[in-house]
Amino acid sequence: MSDPSARPDTAVIIPAKDEADRIGATVTAALAIAGVDLVVVVDDGSFDDTGRVAKAAGARVVRHSRNRGKAAAMESGAEAVRLLDEEEARHLVFLDADLAETAGEAAPLIAPVRAGSADMTIAVFAARVKLGGHGFVVRLAREGIRRASGWQAGQPLNGQRCLTRAAFEAARPLAHGFGVETGLTIDLVRKGYRVVEVEVDMAHRATGTDWHAQIHRARQFRDVALAIAAREHIANALKGLIRGSR
Repeated sequence: MSDPSARPDTAVIIPAKDEADRIGATVTAALAIAGVDLVVVVDDGSFDDTGRVAKAAGARVVRHSRNRGKAAAMESGAEAVRLLDEEEARHLVFLDADLAETAGEAAPLIAPVRAGSADMTIAVFAARVKLGGHGFVVRLAREGIRRASGWQAGQPLNGQRCLTRAAFEAARPLAHGFGVETGLTIDLVRKGYRVVEVEVDMAHRATGTDWHAQIHRARQFRDVALAIAAREHIANALKGLIRGSR
């Protein structure tokens, strides 16, 4: 009997900006995952050769003429997969561009979705790199998810995820920018989709502590806070409507 994981049923989407040094290795590793026959890189307004390197490695490339943010890149990638799908909708795997060779370790992330035991999986990195002050954003996201949905996340900001196409569509429109992971988790848990965390042997580039990194974290904090606030506002509005209808 053939291995069901070998059937091409999964597409990998990689949002990328100025990642020419790592995107080639990331794409090559992603294409080697069993069941993956399509990798879409969304070049989100890069100033370097990210798109050219990704294409040379075997990816389909979608380019934004200007930087539109992670959520927009994920939406563009998913739409590209939909247009390229010739048969039934593929599962969608979202990976960060800087994973390099460790992107090939995504198979355990895909397995529960492929088996039908989860609608979305979230990676938990077995080995963690220095986060350089990143923890306060993680705590905000973790507490916001718990308060809004009752679900406890280990690594709430992890962008390595596998979803069914139906789950992805149910979460649209995605939360803006870096709030996308937090919003995605809250929305799917609230709607009854099965979300599980899976340990994987992946690793990012180490996070810096210079002013560029601090600005990045400030933007993350802003986007995560906005995603949480928007969902709390909707929940409160619905509660008000329910009370008013009694």
